[in-house]
Amino acid sequence: MELVSTIPVRKTTHSKIGEVNWNELVFGKFTSDHMLVCDYADGNWGQPQIIPFANLSLSPLTLALHYGQTVFEGMKAFRMKDGGVNIFRLERHYHRFQKSLERMCMAVPPKELFTEGLIQLVKTDADWVPEKRAAALYLRPFVYASEPMMGVKVSEQYRFVICTGPVPELFARPVKVKVETHYVRASKGGTGFAKCGGNYGAAFLPLSLAKKEGYDQILWTDAKENRFIEESGTMNAMFVINNTLVTPPLSDSILEGITRDSILTLAKDMGYAIAERPISLDELEQSFMDKTITEAFGAGTAAVVAPIQLIHMGGIDYTLPAYTTDSLSSRIKLQLEKIRGGEEADTYGWNTII
Repeated sequence: MELVSTIPVRKTTHSKIGEVNWNELVFGKFTSDHMLVCDYADGNWGQPQIIPFANLSLSPLTLALHYGQTVFEGMKAFRMKDGGVNIFRLERHYHRFQKSLERMCMAVPPKELFTEGLIQLVKTDADWVPEKRAAALYLRPFVYASEPMMGVKVSEQYRFVICTGPVPELFARPVKVKVETHYVRASKGGTGFAKCGGNYGAAFLPLSLAKKEGYDQILWTDAKENRFIEESGTMNAMFVINNTLVTPPLSDSILEGITRDSILTLAKDMGYAIAERPISLDELEQSFMDKTITEAFGAGTAAVVAPIQLIHMGGIDYTLPAYTTDSLSSRIKLQLEKIRGGEEADTYGWNTII
């Protein structure tokens, strides 16, 4: 895509970077100075451009607002120990972005546009990448149906936007989760594997109900029988049972987590046994009875791992052992941080250094 090689940059005249307290970052509160915007119409992507961060102007009839054609990605750029900047697992994120857009019948930005757009935007706002280890510049590429039209239809116009913002390292406290057997996150043949907006909006009510009961998050079960664990809130679910790292296999109702893939790869290479297989509630309950379960955690971009201290199922609260620096999840998280920060060799080719 020839246009990508010369992405014009219009710099802001009023940087907000001086307003940031770098010692007290809040996830999602701050946005960097610039964003990338590129429009699709008449079957083609136009000229991408990097402009000062600003509000978008939308028609009330914008199709995304009515029929849900909107897809996003979540990824990070890290400051490395030598002062350089690394965008983590860029190609894998594009692969998932593409799959999500295709499922939602949306135009897919070319790989070069996605890749070079991210690289140029992060270069433009490189000063916004935090210095603190494990803090990051969060990257949010998204596409929405921008055509203004009354009536149910597949949009013929789209806007691709990338926004960024500095986020802290999340020291995730162990959480209490409730197994959900009434509401479902996704069903076979649906959009569970896609990062589309509707998946998240539909989860708010059951999560709110669980929080009223004193739980922090939900363990989703399958839509057919409500017998098998699928995800942990907005993260992939992982368990250590009989000294094996176990996680549900990917399917069209489970998000293809990049952090999930990274953890499984590292765990295997660090000598841990891993298993991607269905995990039933009966097995999970029995593992507590037998004391063979030693860890449970969610895996995702924001926190990397979110330890679980309690699982509520069948009317009973089951408590897990306390987490330590020797826990499998803690050791793998540390190794992942070292690779992203350039403290360990990137033998997997995960880092795109800019």
